[in-house]
This record gives sequence, structure tokens and C-alpha cells, in this order.
Amino acid sequence: MTDAAPAQETPVAAAFWRAAPFIFVILWAGGYSFAKLGLAHIEPLTMLALRYALALLVLLPFLLRKGTRWPSGLRHWSAVVLTGFLIQCGYFGLAYLAMKRGMNAGTTAIIMSLQPIVVAALAPIVVGTRAGRGLWGGLILGFFGAVLVILSGHALGPSPLAATVFAVMALLGMTSATLFEKWHGMKTDPVTGGLIQYATGFLVLMPAAWASESMTIDWQPALVVSLAYLVIANSLVSIGLYIALLQRGDATRISALLYLVPPLAMIVAWVLLREPVTPLTLTGFAMSACGVYLVNRKSA
Repeated sequence: MTDAAPAQETPVAAAFWRAAPFIFVILWAGGYSFAKLGLAHIEPLTMLALRYALALLVLLPFLLRKGTRWPSGLRHWSAVVLTGFLIQCGYFGLAYLAMKRGMNAGTTAIIMSLQPIVVAALAPIVVGTRAGRGLWGGLILGFFGAVLVILSGHALGPSPLAATVFAVMALLGMTSATLFEKWHGMKTDPVTGGLIQYATGFLVLMPAAWASESMTIDWQPALVVSLAYLVIANSLVSIGLYIALLQRGDATRISALLYLVPPLAMIVAWVLLREPVTPLTLTGFAMSACGVYLVNRKSA
């Protein structure tokens, strides 16, 4: 799923980068169920602010390692801060606000599943890569597969206008982060990059949570497990892999991986929360997988 490994990579490194897309999509998909587990005990923006604060604490000891590289120059610093703002505040913050304002998870997921198509449409303008007809066929097949999976969960419903606006803005936030990261092309140390991004998210969302929520936290085991997964698997590993994959490969190819998130999220929910998996879910999963395969084959 990624570009061919550079000649100087060791066999172990090459094997890791071949596996990296699968690691990313599995861990990212699990985040939905673990977030649902935790949100029964904490409000959404408070949860995000706490998640970013914990991610910062986990990353701080890694600054003591040798070879830590900070961004070089104002342009590089600005790029890392902007990417962090677009993902942590623009995507996560606005998606959580959309659900808080009355949009259910299924409708939110369908809107977010438009990202690979929007990336492919804008990529010729931003990064100069153009999608052919075969690649568009894969994108459309993957999208309808994701929609089938979401429909199988009976999770759709009417959404207030404000919630819809927030969800569309969240979609644009993640799309913009994807294209911007590919456009500027600067490599960032994952530790320092993560620290800057989560500090940005915390500094923006902590005041927003304080202004709009009670910030009450019910410290139950389910919340502790939820936060542990979201901090380590989602905030540290998944986001780091997503950005690294973007720096190595084509933005449309990497975005297409997100089609696999709804079906994998439902499978994780079946294992973790005992939510049912129907034949329609499996059909949608197969369509999404075929769509991702076509996208990768046509853009390789």
C-alpha cells in the first residue's frame, strides 16, 4: 500500500512500512468503540483536552533520547502547528461538536468517508497528482462500501443544521491536513512533532471545554481503558503513522485507507461491545476492501 521502499532501508524497515498501513487502519478503527466506551463518563471536549494532555505527558520523557530533532525554522514550526490544529482541533474537535449538537455517529461517519474523494478532487490543484478513471472507480466503490456498512448499523438519522456544518468543517479539516502535509514535504521528528501538535490541540480545546462543558469526570475503569487506548493507539501511534505514510506516499492512496475504518470499527464494536455484525456489514467491508485495492493498484 505504500510506495516502494528506498534502497537504503533495511529489510526490517521495509517490512515495517509494508505493514504500517494495516497497523494504522486497525488502530484508528478501534478508536470509535473505545471513545464510545469513555464518553459515557466524560463530555467530548473535556475528553479530547484530557487525551491531549496525557499524550503530552507520555511523549515528554522521549525528549531525553539522543538525536531529538526540533523543527528547523519558522516555516517548519508553522507547518507542524497548522497540521496539529487541523487534525486535533479541526477534525476531532469539530466532529465531537457535531455529535454533541445532535448528529449521530453513523451520519458523521458517512460525511467523514467522503475524505478520499475530496482529497482526490483537490490533489491536482494542491500537489499536482491527478486521478484516472480506474482510480476514481476504486474511490467510488470504497465510498459505497463504507456507506453500506454504516447503513447496516442503523445509525443514521436527522441532524440539526449546526451539527451538519460542524461535521462538514471537520471533513475539510482532515482533508486540508492531508493535502497540506503532502504539499509542504518537510520531515518532522515524530516525538517533537507530536508534542507540538498535542500542545496545540490542548491549548485550543481546553478553553473551549471550560467555556462549554461542566468538565465533570467520572473516573470509572471503562474511562481509564478508553483514555489509555485513545492516547497510545490513536493519538501517538495512529496519527504518527498517518503523517509518516503521507510523507512517503500518495495522498489519495493513504486517504483511501479510511474506507476500511467503518467496517473494521464495527468488527471491533462486535468484539468489544457485542454490537451485531450483519451480512450487509460484511458486503460493505468487501466493497471497501476492493475499492482500496483498486486505488492502490491504479496509483502504484
